[in-house]
Amino acid sequence: MNISQLETLLTISKTMSFRKAGELLNLTQPAVSAQIRTLEDEFKTVLIDRNQPVTLTDHGQVFLEHAERILAIVEELKQKLSDLSSTPQGHIVLGTTSSIAIQFLPRVLSYFQDQFPLIKSTIHTMPSSQVMTSVENGSVDIGITYLSEKNPNVDSSTLYYDTFELVVSPAHPLSHLTHAKFEDLKDIPLIMLAPDTLGRRFLDQIFRKYNMEPNIIVELSSSEEVKRMVEINLGAAVVSKLSIFDELKRGSLRMIKVKELEISHPVGVVYKSGRYLNTAMQQFLSDLKGMPEHQFISSE
Repeated sequence: MNISQLETLLTISKTMSFRKAGELLNLTQPAVSAQIRTLEDEFKTVLIDRNQPVTLTDHGQVFLEHAERILAIVEELKQKLSDLSSTPQGHIVLGTTSSIAIQFLPRVLSYFQDQFPLIKSTIHTMPSSQVMTSVENGSVDIGITYLSEKNPNVDSSTLYYDTFELVVSPAHPLSHLTHAKFEDLKDIPLIMLAPDTLGRRFLDQIFRKYNMEPNIIVELSSSEEVKRMVEINLGAAVVSKLSIFDELKRGSLRMIKVKELEISHPVGVVYKSGRYLNTAMQQFLSDLKGMPEHQFISSE
């Protein structure tokens, strides 16, 4: 049994003619007859009295009642699927770092929720190196992270650029400086991000380049934790420039420019190549990619 056969039976019941039913359905009369015969053979009963005018048998009437309900359900399904396309809804699992989540996600998600209240989101924070892996293995739908390396299994799009900066407490001995040389970091106590973060890998490369060994006093998994330690003057740190706006504004951190750190790092959205994108994900990606860079790096 298929939907076309049910539609044919319904049309015959209305036109009381195989020929007229065929004309309405754009089928030949033999094709109409074959569809009804297939139904009768499958259910082992006679559905139509073929005398003129054509009428449904008692079994045919019972069958028609159920066929109408089935066709109504199919039509409702078509409408709901159409609604999903025109009114984005669904659930998105986002993966990103804690600093990126705090920097701009509240602003972006607030706007997104106002525009599309039927779309719900869950945010998982993790080290930058885990975001790409989580997208690839499907544990998160969309990632927002530093685009440090190409991955053939992941599609990406750059949203904005960030740099890493040296920060200290106002009470730190270097706090009076506006610029410093990288060699100045050789002996000062440093609070570092964990080795599996992009910021840490970037810094390790520069230390190796200058054949220096950093004086690491503590390692932490997120920039937010690192900043709190620097604020109480436990040491200096190198963190995302975009993550320290509030601290610089209220004076709890001082930023010192270091030429060797002035390298732009792209931050972007990533999702698994070839995966099905539901309407919620399509809308979120479309809005995110369409936002101007200043929306992400705005201080407001």
